[in-house]
Order: sequence, then structure tokens, then C-alpha cells
Amino acid sequence: MDKRQLLEVLDQVRGGAMSPADAAERIGTVPFAEVAHAVGSTMIDHHRELRTGVPEIVYGASKTADQIAAALTELAARGGAAIATRVDSAKADAVKRLVPEATVHELARVVMLGTRPDRPPAAEIGIVCAGTSDLAVGYECQLVCEFLGAPARVISDVGVAGVHRLLARLTTIRQCDVVVAVAGMEAALPSVLGGLVDAPMIAVPTSVGYGVSIDGLVALASMLSSCAPGITVVNIDNGVGAAIAAVRIARMGR
Repeated sequence: MDKRQLLEVLDQVRGGAMSPADAAERIGTVPFAEVAHAVGSTMIDHHRELRTGVPEIVYGASKTADQIAAALTELAARGGAAIATRVDSAKADAVKRLVPEATVHELARVVMLGTRPDRPPAAEIGIVCAGTSDLAVGYECQLVCEFLGAPARVISDVGVAGVHRLLARLTTIRQCDVVVAVAGMEAALPSVLGGLVDAPMIAVPTSVGYGVSIDGLVALASMLSSCAPGITVVNIDNGVGAAIAAVRIARMGR
């Protein structure tokens, strides 16, 4: 349940279409639900969006296809739509067999179910990816932004190894109200962008890079050490966390 759904219930009470007792039951019976599956059970938090403005997002990397399918089905049944991230292709195929109406976004490793309900309006988010190898995280971020109701565009392959590519897209980037910068290796992109744009910026280090990059630790340290002030940094490959932060800022912009 989100704020919009809660207000609908309260409007029905005010208009006499629903009794206070029925409203209390509807609100009180949906804070969470236990969903059983082949291995244990999952507690689905249906009131998370009401409390935080963001619904529960299913993290698929350490779950079975059965667990993911059960969680998506329960969330979509109450909220209209659901999203799971970090679902590899084999697991996504298995989820699709269990829930044929689900949509799989293979590169982003995202599975979606249902029709996204209306959410608070948000300003546009630009997701700037240094290289093609960063696109999996970039598209994950875009899909989560759009799932949460924010328009988002991906601007790809503009890393500073060819800074002219970035400068050529600068006008487009400056049109965005929030910028997410996604980069691996030495992760210089956020520092360069931080000196060129005035929008709030969230930096996402990726695990792209050769041995000394240490699966993104160098990129993370580089972003945290940026000489451009005001950059917010999330965890390695965390397109979801960047998306949620960006959407909350973008909602304030509208």
C-alpha cells in the first residue's frame, strides 16, 4: 500500500462508500504477508512504500527462481507491479516459466511483473555511463528509476579516455535534473562531470577493470576521493541504491 492507495481508502470513508471498520481492516491487514515456498518463507513488506515512498524491491542474486516468483507475485497482487534485480539469465528463464506474464530485461538482470501504478511526479534523471561495460548497472538504474515513476535516460560510452565524447553530450546531460555517473576502472567520470554540471550527482563505481581494480574497490576509492565537491557515492555496482536516491531528489524537483 502506498500513500495514494491509503488516501483512496480515506476518501471512501469520508464519502460513505466504506465504513471505518472496513477501512481499518483493509489498512491493518496488509503491513506484511508471509509467502511460503519450497525453501522456507519470505516476509513481504506491503507498507514499505507507505512509510518510505519506495516499495520493496526483490534482490534476486541469492534467491531461487521459486522464491523470486513467489515474492513478485505477492507484491504485484497488492501493489499492481513488482520488480526483482540481480536475476541472472538462467534464473530469469526459470522465473518466466513460473510467471509467464513477467518481463525479463536480460542485460540489466531485471525481472518485472504487472503494471506500474501512478507515483509522485519526478524530474528527469540522466544516467551517464563511462563505457559499454558499465551498461548493465546503468540499465538496472534506469529501470528502477522508471519503475518508481521518474523519467530516466541513459547516455552511454562517454568515458574520459575520449573526453571529447563526453563534451559532445554535455548539452543533453545538462538538461537532466539529477545525474547518475556510472564508471569502473579509475572512475574519473564523476570528477570530470562534477566540474561541468550543477545538478545533484550520484556516483556508482562498477566492478569493471583489470586486476588492480580489485572488482571495483579502486573505482569506489577514486569516487570517494573526488576533487569535485558534492558528489554522493553508493556501493559498487549498486544501480538500485543510486536509482532510489536519484528518484527521491527528482521528486523534490517536482
